Amino acid sequence: MERALPQDSAGAGRQAPRRKTKARLAFFKAVEHTCRLLGGRHFYRSQFLKAGRFHERVEELHVPGLPAGLEGFTIAHLSDMHAGSFLAQGDLADVVQRVNELQVDAVALTGDYITDHPREALLLTEDLGRLRSRFGSFAVFGNHDYRDRREAEIVRAYGDIGIRFLRNRGERLDTGRGVLAITGVEDLEEAKVIHCEAARADLRADDVEVLLCHNPAGAEAFARPACVAVLSGHTHGRQIDLPWLRNLGPHHPGLRRQFGQTTSIVSRGLGVIGVPFRYGSPAELVLVKLKRAEAN
Repeated sequence: MERALPQDSAGAGRQAPRRKTKARLAFFKAVEHTCRLLGGRHFYRSQFLKAGRFHERVEELHVPGLPAGLEGFTIAHLSDMHAGSFLAQGDLADVVQRVNELQVDAVALTGDYITDHPREALLLTEDLGRLRSRFGSFAVFGNHDYRDRREAEIVRAYGDIGIRFLRNRGERLDTGRGVLAITGVEDLEEAKVIHCEAARADLRADDVEVLLCHNPAGAEAFARPACVAVLSGHTHGRQIDLPWLRNLGPHHPGLRRQFGQTTSIVSRGLGVIGVPFRYGSPAELVLVKLKRAEAN
């Protein structure tokens, strides 16, 4: 049985939902449809998702007093697949193969599995079901994933392939010589309930925390000394990083920001919206590695 969501804790980090006009939506859908008919999916896979095409970005976190069992702990961070016109079954095969080659400790998926329809999430299950890591795969929802409010169906389908959704809750990963807590918070724009305190309810004082939240706008609100990182996506790194196009998508605060002892890490994502193209913002796999900070 799916766990009931807790009551909203004053909506910490909540953002106003963005809404596009009908005319703008119709225009972009027409562009998307045209690109799809012209072979946009094949083009995007060959140019941005094949081995050697997607970017592999390493983010090291130097943590004072890191327990010995967490030294070198590595999380593969994947975000914003946006299954649909330009990404479907088989298109993430090379990304998944690379994750498995790296023998990471855990996989974090930070939302936007679909573009328009909940059924699109099923286009990813074959690829994502092949992900392998020491402690498994953990996921949160993105703003697109609440379409028609059928999140429970996605949770069940992904649960069948071993992916655990953290809906305002956390899991403690015990290495035997230190615990990493992975906590997940619902999307800041579209979720009915956001409850960071509930996500952290089972954490203990010595736990090292990594928090997953699709929208990076909440990173500062969720920062605290024991939380070494907030992993997010949402912005696509602007997708097409040109001056006259940067404001078409969500605000991009940067790839890495610091809030006290908490580092906000934003993935550029793997999929696209609107057109099967990126410029100045590659599709990427992010590897988050924990390192013990050297004493001064």
